[in-house]
Amino acid sequence: MKINAELILELRKKKLWSQDELAIASGLNLRTIQRIEKEASASLQSRKALASALDVDTLELEYKESRKMKQYEYKTIDIKSKEGFLTGIKKQKSPDLAAIFNQEGKSGWLVVQILTPDLAQGVWSAKTGDMVAVMQREVLE
Repeated sequence: MKINAELILELRKKKLWSQDELAIASGLNLRTIQRIEKEASASLQSRKALASALDVDTLELEYKESRKMKQYEYKTIDIKSKEGFLTGIKKQKSPDLAAIFNQEGKSGWLVVQILTPDLAQGVWSAKTGDMVAVMQREVLE
């Protein structure tokens, strides 16, 4: 089972103990201490022995996965329709959305939503056909 190896290492160093001294104090094998600190994995019995030797509760030695909240950045792209895009039958002059979005995708941008400014204002105008694409990508630290 997973164990908080960083805390074990911190507590051991706080007591100014070597791995060998922790092994003696806990009754565990030196190789077991080395493996626990390296792999962050220990049996329940080893966890109890370490908790006793380090004067902490066994629950404190549990590995707690920290979840970081993902951060995103956003941008908009104005997509201008060429004349006749939404008038009746689609004409060849319509913007190539796949090409636009694939180009943005190369930089990690994803389409979140596509809006038409006229619809956003509650008005439908078949004449303009202009769109705004809302894009997002994860901010990497």
